[in-house]
Amino acid sequence: MTTDQLAQRKTEIRTTAHAARRAQENKDELSKAITDRLMALPEYQAAHCVMWYIDVRAEARTRHVLPEVIASDKKIVIPYCVDGELELFHLESMDELETGMYSILEPREDLRGVAEKNVPVSELDLIVVPGVGFDSHGGRTGHGKGYYDKCLENARPDAPLIAMAFECQMFDEIPMQDHDIYMDKVVTEKAVYEGRGRN
Repeated sequence: MTTDQLAQRKTEIRTTAHAARRAQENKDELSKAITDRLMALPEYQAAHCVMWYIDVRAEARTRHVLPEVIASDKKIVIPYCVDGELELFHLESMDELETGMYSILEPREDLRGVAEKNVPVSELDLIVVPGVGFDSHGGRTGHGKGYYDKCLENARPDAPLIAMAFECQMFDEIPMQDHDIYMDKVVTEKAVYEGRGRN
């Protein structure tokens, strides 16, 4: 497959996945099933410092579970975007969030400069990863902007990358390039798929 064909196939997958995700019914109910399944994983149970994402648009939802995980004994980290890069923020209360650009919940501006709120990627024991389309081998495609790729490249090799998605976002195969990163697991409302990971 040429680079152009690959790019075209990824665009087709994104279009199909976005449409399927928008059309998905019972998102709240299914998202709860997904987060319950994810938190039951041994890898999650063993992790001390976990990066969650805050759902936006039609993504598998996490907002319902954030107060619960904040109250747990884990250190909870969320990403936010600054100039195309993901910054990592130690979230200790939902009150630390405000609605930013594109109606995305983000850390409050007045807290972003607080040194102890900033977390290095090396501290993460497990990363919960969003995405647009996935396959059962852990292949992933995002929005094509590469925000997560840079963060995941710098994650510790022993920190599992666990994606959350609705089953309607699963494809037979996501075309992957050399720089693309496979997930360790993909969790949907129906299954936990064992991915290839980064080895």
